[in-house]
Amino acid sequence: MFRRIGYKLGDGGMWLLSHLPLGVLYPFGFAMYGLLYYVVRYRRKVVMKNLAESFPEKTREELRETAKDFYLNFADYMVETIRLGGMSEREIRSRITYEDLDIVERYLEEKRPVVAYFSHCFNWEWVTSLGVVADVDGSERSQVYRPLKSKWMDAYMLRIRQRFGARCYAKATVFRELLRRRKEGITTFTGFMSDQKPSHNDPGYITMLLNHPTAMITGTATVAQKLGAAVVYFDMTKLHRGRYHVRIVPIADDASAMAPDEITERYTRLLESNIRRQPSIWLWTHKRWKHRVELGK
Repeated sequence: MFRRIGYKLGDGGMWLLSHLPLGVLYPFGFAMYGLLYYVVRYRRKVVMKNLAESFPEKTREELRETAKDFYLNFADYMVETIRLGGMSEREIRSRITYEDLDIVERYLEEKRPVVAYFSHCFNWEWVTSLGVVADVDGSERSQVYRPLKSKWMDAYMLRIRQRFGARCYAKATVFRELLRRRKEGITTFTGFMSDQKPSHNDPGYITMLLNHPTAMITGTATVAQKLGAAVVYFDMTKLHRGRYHVRIVPIADDASAMAPDEITERYTRLLESNIRRQPSIWLWTHKRWKHRVELGK
């Protein structure tokens, strides 16, 4: 009973916050930046270590400035994600723009499934707006997610991620769901977050990423290959506060004609280019290279 009351209060509080304009929320984000960076020092050692190893050519001062910019973007991400729950379709269309979206629309019009590689570049939550773009008859926009431990937070995030019409599929069931959609005659356009560490049942593809031998997720490429999907990358740019631009970059016209490792390698190179161009928008707090791997193994 008390848990249910807590969930209701949490929902009410988030609803109120989500209907505040970003101009009101950003000062709270700036305060959060100060708290995370200067007071709590949230994972600062992890961030600085990751940055120093990824950009050995940068001076200590340059790394520190990049870290500060990252924490500012991280704080913006938090309040922008809250705002997503109350944002109108018109506003989200004005705040995140897409370049070369016609590439995806052409595939969907040809009744060909599309797999899109996403990354943890800010603000990836706003990319859930793909539900209001590439709206081709007979197609479905969706994204893969990992269920959160908190039932309330999991339900809340699912709600805001699906509010613009994009479905969410759990990682464990996505391939089965996409096959079912194909049998139903529905063409799918599905986004996969693929820059994390591979899970225990994914051996990973080892390549260089940001000066590190890195195990990359291969499950996305395997799904694309089995579906015979076209594959694209969502290249993210933060133009300024509250404004983002996504460029659609082709990776494979037909994934069934390529090995999963080749698709994964192409994604990794695009991801690295994206991060190097604007390093402060990637999620550096993850212990991405905690477990070292070696090339050729």
